[in-house]
Amino acid sequence: MSSVGYRQLWAVDPARWRAAGAAWAGLAGPLDRHLGELRTATGRLRGGWSGAAATAADTRLSGLRDELTSIAPALIEVDQVLAELAGGLAVAKARLSQAVAQAEAAGLLVDRSGGVRVDPARFRPTERAGVAAAGVAAALRAALDGAAAADRAAADRLDDLARAAGTGWASPPPPGRPALGAAPALVSAWWSGLTPAQRRWLIAREPAVVGRLDGLPVAARDQANRLRLDAWRAELLAERRRLLSRVPSGPLALIRLRGVAGRLAGLDALVGRLTAGEAPRAYLLGLDPAGEGRAVVALGDPDHADRVLTYVPGMTAGLDDASAELGRAARVLERCAALAPDERSAAVLWLDYDAPDLLTEAASAGQARDAGPALHRFQEGLRVSHDGPPARQTVLGHSYGSLVVGVAAREHGLVADALVFVGSPGVGASHASELGVPPGEVWASSAPDDVIRAARSPEELGRGALLRTAPLAAVLGWPGQTGHELWFGHDPSDPRFGGRVFGSGRGGHTGYWDPGNPALDGMARVVLGR
Repeated sequence: MSSVGYRQLWAVDPARWRAAGAAWAGLAGPLDRHLGELRTATGRLRGGWSGAAATAADTRLSGLRDELTSIAPALIEVDQVLAELAGGLAVAKARLSQAVAQAEAAGLLVDRSGGVRVDPARFRPTERAGVAAAGVAAALRAALDGAAAADRAAADRLDDLARAAGTGWASPPPPGRPALGAAPALVSAWWSGLTPAQRRWLIAREPAVVGRLDGLPVAARDQANRLRLDAWRAELLAERRRLLSRVPSGPLALIRLRGVAGRLAGLDALVGRLTAGEAPRAYLLGLDPAGEGRAVVALGDPDHADRVLTYVPGMTAGLDDASAELGRAARVLERCAALAPDERSAAVLWLDYDAPDLLTEAASAGQARDAGPALHRFQEGLRVSHDGPPARQTVLGHSYGSLVVGVAAREHGLVADALVFVGSPGVGASHASELGVPPGEVWASSAPDDVIRAARSPEELGRGALLRTAPLAAVLGWPGQTGHELWFGHDPSDPRFGGRVFGSGRGGHTGYWDPGNPALDGMARVVLGR
């Protein structure tokens, strides 16, 4: 429909649209099982039938398998479309509620059709009341227009899918693909030059390529990466079988088995969040089960958000606890929604680097420097793929992750409007001006009982207390450091660093996201630009 009425918007339930999308995506599981059955049946057929008729049957079955395989991305896309519609309607409803509250505060009445008039029981019509009524009416129109825009966007995308199903779903693209690590602007230009059918072919046939290219639309990467979830799980199961089949045993073998088990559990937890159908929808932008495991997951669609947070976790982060790290990003996003329900925000967990596991590793900036080019490319990709006016982009680093963010910003540049450091051991810079973001947009917080703070004042604690509260200090030998020098440069939460500081309650090194901690509110306000 071309417009949305006041009563329609007031009565609409965004959660029902979200649930409908999740139901469509849920059909991918049965579809995959049927594909497996078809492959098995085809294999049996090949073993007992030969000749021209058998060849023709095999060709037809192969074509049928290809057609069924191409359906899976469409099911995911329907889920994306309806989730975005639900998000747009939720924001429009929040704006509608704000307009009605504005009317009540001004002594105005809003009737069932959305008309605005002065409440005669409270006020007499005056010029001032007329101005207030006009303001409320404009706010109501903005809410309804937002809902109508979300409705049109969803209808157009679903119409495109329906037409494609009848006219030709997928077709091979011309040869040539951008290399992994290519500039996001070049990737975006290549993608823009393809037809929708060619893009669908690539998502279905080359998901490993599409899922990893910074600069592609978030929706395309999500579709491609979701298609690979079963293969990634199979990799981990095969790794576990190889370890179990080896005769040698001992502590090292046990550590490796526990590592695989942790990554399997972490992958399953992420899959649970990806398929939960809850708000905001999760988008899988990258995953690698090898080593400690990596994951890039967005909550909400960054391509259509007004505010986008990228969260970089610190030491020991890996696939095994990616779901918990994603929960931290979710808590900032929840606070953003509470503070600004009429704006669309998204949060990304960026765990696409080899985080240190040991204190001896964390004593070096090497892994942070290795991560810099990838974080730079990812942030540039978010800006390139964004639809509409640029979003406000904030990059948040915790612990060693703050060093990753700082080094990337100083050495490569980050497409970011603000940087936030919490529980930082230093960011590889001596002053905020080295980080390349607008003045006043470097923020930091350090809890009063964070062990990171111990390294700033060893003379107060004594070397024995320092070693008990901050083991990394033993590796680095802190007695020679000055009061405001941390492990990797000047303390960003010291006002003399040149940034801005927001407070934190007690909670140690990981309590910044605890409910009620003012640091959580501080992070959300930076994301919102307030």
